Amino acid sequence: MSRTVLVTGAAGGIGRAIAAAFAAGGDAVVVTDRDGVEDAAAELGVRGVSADITDEDSVVRALDAVGPVDVLVNNAGLLTLHGRLLDLPSEDMHAILRTNVLGTFLMTQHVAHRMVQRGTRGTIVNLSSIGGRQPTPGMGGYESSKAAVDALTRWAAVELAEHGIRVNAVAPGPVLTPMLAAGLPEGSPARKAWLDRIPLRQLASVEAVAAAVVFLAGAEHITGTSLPVDGGQLLT
Repeated sequence: MSRTVLVTGAAGGIGRAIAAAFAAGGDAVVVTDRDGVEDAAAELGVRGVSADITDEDSVVRALDAVGPVDVLVNNAGLLTLHGRLLDLPSEDMHAILRTNVLGTFLMTQHVAHRMVQRGTRGTIVNLSSIGGRQPTPGMGGYESSKAAVDALTRWAAVELAEHGIRVNAVAPGPVLTPMLAAGLPEGSPARKAWLDRIPLRQLASVEAVAAAVVFLAGAEHITGTSLPVDGGQLLT
């Protein structure tokens, strides 16, 4: 049976790959983002709805437009603000937490409310990061926000279980998006340093992350877990 799948932050990168994977499986996919959602929707042949996940009114308007949701994928997040603990501006930390934590909370809360009202045994998959468990200097703000996403995942899983709603997370290591490829060119010392930390000696593809999300969306007796997609990096 086809499900309605809502993917946030789907204008590019990992979000677009997730939307494509669900669409390829026959699900009815809706993509959201603040910008570029029309192009992504047209390329994937799915519905697109603009939304700012940090704005509760925008979230409500988007969900009203989307209608019933069976699977929510909280992919939207902010990665680009980096800094060491002694230097990271407080406004940057606020922006990271507002997008990665508050945005995930708002989408989860409002979609779950609607699932409960309809009596739907839905599922929610959040995008976390192994950085929430294995810190890297200069990325602690982002990684702290993803540790909070893991905690939010467990919280939601416990409280929504009575309604038959499952909540899980996928925790990637470094993913070979265009942005990361530009920052870690092939053959560069920086990329070699990352690969040396990964037992499989390769970066995750966006398709590998998407496959893990699709798996958890259909794994009927799994809830409250955060699945690493890291090539074994957490083992090192």
